[in-house]
Amino acid sequence: MSDKKLWGGRFTKDTDKQVNDFNSSIAFDARLYKQDIEGSIAHATMLGETKIISKTASDKIVSALKGILRDIEAYKVVFDIDAEDIHMNVEKILIERIGEAGKMLHTGRSRNDQVALDIRMYLKEELATVENMLNSLKFTLVSLAEENVDTIMPGYTHLQKAQPINLAHYFMAYYEMFSRDTERIKECYARTNTMPLGSGALAGTTFPIDRKFVKEQLGFAKLTKNSLDAVSDRDFVLEFAFCNSLIMMHLSRFAEELILWSTNEFGTITIDDAYSTGSSIMPQKKNPDVAELVRGKTGRVYGDLMGLLTIMKGLPLAYNKDMQEDKEAIFDSIDTVKLCLPVFTDMIKTMKINKEKMFVSASGGFTNATDVADYLVKKGIPFRTAHGIVGNMVLYCEQAEIVEGIENLSMKEFKSFSKLIDDDIYDCISMESCVSKRNVFGGPAKKEVLKQIVSAKKRIGG
Repeated sequence: MSDKKLWGGRFTKDTDKQVNDFNSSIAFDARLYKQDIEGSIAHATMLGETKIISKTASDKIVSALKGILRDIEAYKVVFDIDAEDIHMNVEKILIERIGEAGKMLHTGRSRNDQVALDIRMYLKEELATVENMLNSLKFTLVSLAEENVDTIMPGYTHLQKAQPINLAHYFMAYYEMFSRDTERIKECYARTNTMPLGSGALAGTTFPIDRKFVKEQLGFAKLTKNSLDAVSDRDFVLEFAFCNSLIMMHLSRFAEELILWSTNEFGTITIDDAYSTGSSIMPQKKNPDVAELVRGKTGRVYGDLMGLLTIMKGLPLAYNKDMQEDKEAIFDSIDTVKLCLPVFTDMIKTMKINKEKMFVSASGGFTNATDVADYLVKKGIPFRTAHGIVGNMVLYCEQAEIVEGIENLSMKEFKSFSKLIDDDIYDCISMESCVSKRNVFGGPAKKEVLKQIVSAKKRIGG
């Protein structure tokens, strides 16, 4: 009979070496050591408090677990692949150190509810870390917006120049995206903050455990309500992966624009040398590798999410070994987001903005055409008619090669399109006027953007 596994009582053979390696997860779930030990300390303390085991045994277990934690953090512990996972490794070490008392630790629990506890504890910490990183990025965006309320740039649709806005409005658009990411992270935290220990393998336990005591010891907000669901639920893992995917999508969109803007063709920003790389053959090159890597790593995080969804899609209740595969995917998703957020924040903090070139770019491409139409509407012309008139103006400018824009038409030329146009047209369709007149709530007018900035500072506590 096998004596190598803590669960090996009914087995007559040792696990095949190949199966042992295949089955083991210690190579990646070792990072859960702190949560596993803290959860075990709370469980052992509860066992003693409820007299399920003696207080002496409980105290001995708790003391030994604290010693194991210290030794792991001092790199004095080598985990054993034959012990399969972090849970069995810790318990094996515990038994080796304190003997029979260590064998009492697993009373009233299963690895199924234990791993559900560990991953929830771990993700709670990581969710808080990602939220802090998002707040740093949002603070940087607000600071950049404050510095650029008067920086006029072209807004785009279909990657074609559309209407003039200010750069502050642009930065605040990404602020809103990352604010939604923060809200999702908070909501995910709330759903993760539920304590599953006490659910056992799937049907709870016959021991008179005190789940509320453990919940309070570990700082959870509430208890899971169904033992079957508690051990089979990985919604919170998938939700975190989804949150990370959206964060990366927003970073990737931002990165794409910065990559374009840093080209010679656009030339509206310069990424700092510290966040660029050169070419091995072309001496003149300055490549936006940080932004490109963020864009590329987005696909990696998407892959993590798709992998998790696929793992879970056909699983019957309750725990299945397939669920061991959730760890590497969610760890990679978190690690990638934590790698990208700080470097991206520092990259945009240090980039140089060519305000003059942005203004010149905004002035081209007939970005004030809608304002000419609005001008005619205010003179009493129906919008659709005004739209047609201005379309003809743009066509005339293109055919006459007046590439600088509609504002360069003479009054005689303006009058040829509508007798209602007067000299005030020039002030009405200047770049500054086009932006400042858009003072609706949420618009790009300086007054409105400043309100948004004040509100944003309050929301992130700045």
